[in-house]
Amino acid sequence: MPQNYDEYARRIRGYVDIAEVNEYARVLEGGVEYPLFRLTVPGERWLVITSGFHGEEPAGPLTLCRYFADIATYARERRVGLRVYPCINPSGFEDGTRYNRGGEKPNNDFMRYETAPGVWKGELGRGEAFLRWALYDGGPKETRAVRADIVRHPAPDAALDIHQDNYLPGAATYAYTFGDKDFYRPIMRAASEHAQVIRNEKVDEVNRTDADGLIEYNDGSVTDYFLRSGVPYTATLETTTRTPLEACHAINLLWIRGFIDLAARGSRNTS
Repeated sequence: MPQNYDEYARRIRGYVDIAEVNEYARVLEGGVEYPLFRLTVPGERWLVITSGFHGEEPAGPLTLCRYFADIATYARERRVGLRVYPCINPSGFEDGTRYNRGGEKPNNDFMRYETAPGVWKGELGRGEAFLRWALYDGGPKETRAVRADIVRHPAPDAALDIHQDNYLPGAATYAYTFGDKDFYRPIMRAASEHAQVIRNEKVDEVNRTDADGLIEYNDGSVTDYFLRSGVPYTATLETTTRTPLEACHAINLLWIRGFIDLAARGSRNTS
């Protein structure tokens, strides 16, 4: 569903009293210049939230816009700093299209894997070995802009990327995560009160969820980049676009609060 980005930008700028609101870049799409925003709240530990890589997945950007004050309050109470990139693909968001207005695909272009000498891939097969990984220096302008801003900051204590699934039918949710699933199971159980968790089912031609609705997949995305950068808690959340918006808000907020709590506890070796 198309959205009004001018109004969205106005509301994001309105949070200047509770956060540092920066334009980290501007992009030109179809003759229109769009500002790209980062909202920063200081803290002792840090959570990075990204959203809006795909324009036809509006729930994440809308949750962050509507509930940012509540999110910031929750984080401050736990001394967690926030760096929030609320809408990475504004022309897609405005048009209701997956890709940007120029047809570029602003997702999964953060890094590449060298799987054999001189052979570089954006995604790894399950269990596939690699020699090394490196930041990718290409990709759509939106990806280049957010990647440049993210990597100039120290690695956070947790990172959450909010997406939606525009292909699966019905109101449902699942997530891509890395590491110990015990950290994410309670969040998913709470989310199940708002939408069906997709368990032990295929979500695309490559990936299948486990019994908890979780998937592990190295796809060169921002979540994969944070994993390789040593961030202890990383996830990409999915709700289907058929899920009612209020349910999406509820699920998004559960994961955001859960990740603030994880950031507050620090490394996985911290009790």
